[in-house]
Amino acid sequence: MIFNQNILDFISQCEEECKDLFKQIDDNAFLCQGKVLQAFSDHVVSERHLKGTCGYGYDDIGRDTLCRVYAQTFGAESAIVSPNILSGTHALTLALFGVLRPGDLLLSITGKAYDTLEEVINGEGIGSLKDWGIRYKTIDFKDNKIDYEKVKQSILEDNPRAVFITRSKGYSWRNALTISEIEEAISFVKSINKEIIVIVDNCYGEFVSAKEPCEVGADLMVGSLIKNPGGGIAPTGGYIAGVNKWVEQVAFRFTAPSIGMEIGSYSYGYNNFYQGFFLAPHVVANAIKVSALFSAAFQKLGFETLPKIGEMPTDIICSIKLNTERGLIDFCKAIQAVSPIDSHLSPEPWDMPGYNDKIIMAAGTFVSGASIELSADGPVRPPYIAYMQGSLTYEHGKIALAEILKPYIG
Repeated sequence: MIFNQNILDFISQCEEECKDLFKQIDDNAFLCQGKVLQAFSDHVVSERHLKGTCGYGYDDIGRDTLCRVYAQTFGAESAIVSPNILSGTHALTLALFGVLRPGDLLLSITGKAYDTLEEVINGEGIGSLKDWGIRYKTIDFKDNKIDYEKVKQSILEDNPRAVFITRSKGYSWRNALTISEIEEAISFVKSINKEIIVIVDNCYGEFVSAKEPCEVGADLMVGSLIKNPGGGIAPTGGYIAGVNKWVEQVAFRFTAPSIGMEIGSYSYGYNNFYQGFFLAPHVVANAIKVSALFSAAFQKLGFETLPKIGEMPTDIICSIKLNTERGLIDFCKAIQAVSPIDSHLSPEPWDMPGYNDKIIMAAGTFVSGASIELSADGPVRPPYIAYMQGSLTYEHGKIALAEILKPYIG
């Protein structure tokens, strides 16, 4: 690919402005890599753990050890890690149905859940939490911060069984929560009622900081393996990690009551899951750098972005207000055009199941829909925000930016 020298010079200026930030990202990746490597060593991961099983999967040592490696790395007592968990929404559904019972109240203190999970919680006649008599209440952000006054009032008056925290931003205009903000929220909730189960949707947040939600008091944290922890190699899967008794309840929902994680085979083997997790800190660092670079570039062009120039990303997503429908569509088309897979295709907005607006998605990825790979999407509604995430390599993200900048820089 050949790019205008003016574009390359502009990107170099952005990189210079991000230099200190890139150093912090590399330092964090070093710490996270150490945690992963220590878990591999402590659990004596060997070639035999990479092999698959069939049938019931009794005593599947590859599966069980992978769960232990995740649990240790994430500071949890135990974990469920499985290719049979199909998405982040599926993992969250398992967690919620695992620990909630009819009559319980689920309190979301970070606003409304994203569209597909909202249907899991509050849908009509589809086997949702609501259909099973589980109540739901949300507390919106106040000035992009958790409204602690309303949280306290609701805990005292409504007596929720579980509090739900969404770490990432979804399709909203705010930064993702920092690990310090998550710790503050958990401590606040537990100071009022320590029996409340705190569940954190950790999607897009793994390895962005040196600590994870379980290390700062979360009872359960949930994520997808085709996002950060799969390292771009895991072909499918999800995880739930946390306190033993709650993970066990989720396991009973995942398979069957009383059976839990005693069964569960995967005949293809676990090589990609172990290797993906091992590579994840480095891959996430690349994605965060790309997010910071895009943010710097578009802010210098006069667009509003999150994060802002020099601001440490709090997840792998860069949000850019493109202000027009054409701008959003063209941005996503450009991402698709520089993808390694299906670069010849051109994305168009469509009525995606579970969403209220047309969605445009660019994802020319090796793993279908993997948002740790360079991708972009957004609802086609004002102010036409592109949510760009991922990039297995920094170089790919830089090339994509150079391509996208062509209409803006002569």
